[in-house]
Amino acid sequence: MSLPSSLYVGSVDHRRFRPVSHHLRYRMFWLLLDLDGLDGLDRRLSFFAHNRFNLFSFHDRDHGDGDGKPIGDWVRAKLDEAGISPTARISLLCLPRILGYGFNPLSIYFCYGCDGGIDAVLYEVHNTFGERHSYLVDLRGQDTDAALRHAGDKRFHVSPFMDMQMRYAFRVDPPGERMTVAIKGNDEGGPLITAALSATRRDLSDGQLLRVFATHPLLTLKVIGAIHWHALRLWWKGVGLRAHPLPPEEGVTKLHPKQRTAS
Repeated sequence: MSLPSSLYVGSVDHRRFRPVSHHLRYRMFWLLLDLDGLDGLDRRLSFFAHNRFNLFSFHDRDHGDGDGKPIGDWVRAKLDEAGISPTARISLLCLPRILGYGFNPLSIYFCYGCDGGIDAVLYEVHNTFGERHSYLVDLRGQDTDAALRHAGDKRFHVSPFMDMQMRYAFRVDPPGERMTVAIKGNDEGGPLITAALSATRRDLSDGQLLRVFATHPLLTLKVIGAIHWHALRLWWKGVGLRAHPLPPEEGVTKLHPKQRTAS
């Protein structure tokens, strides 16, 4: 069942296994935003704004096709194109802009049906070259009260240190009092990378926003800085650069739910 707009505080853990070992772990926080309630959130909170400057803000143009129109409309259009409609509520897990600056390596849209279950999940991936691509999984008919599992081929260039011939596997515990997102990346040689997000829910209030600003100052600047710092470290370790292919012409790639077994 969908939750009201919330704050999630936790960490990200990323590991690479080949051709060299590399590990990073950072404390993070995210906002879970009810896309139909952004203007109400703007009115309720002093330190959050929708489409304008504030300590924390959310701008529609940072997502979707970047035209600045309501992002919920863009998501519903993509769901409609995939035959997934109607959608009662959409919650977006993302990093906010902080003092006007934002960068989201991965944003996740949880799309709830009229029965309260999750009909679809849309992953929106941004790279540091100003490009974005989305992966959509249709979960209708799945047991979305348990962990969500799905997989698909890599279609979008993210890191210049990884080839395109990869396959992703996702395991997601949807937003509740806790949430986790785990991603495994395999190539023809087997497991190559893992990335995991783990976080605990807090109420979204001015007091909590001030608290995470104090404990995670200028987080979005640190995210983009860390990406480049670890890229430099990988290059120093001898991992070669890959050519930058053009993004796929289609904006959304479909993932496939995994069938659960008794184990």
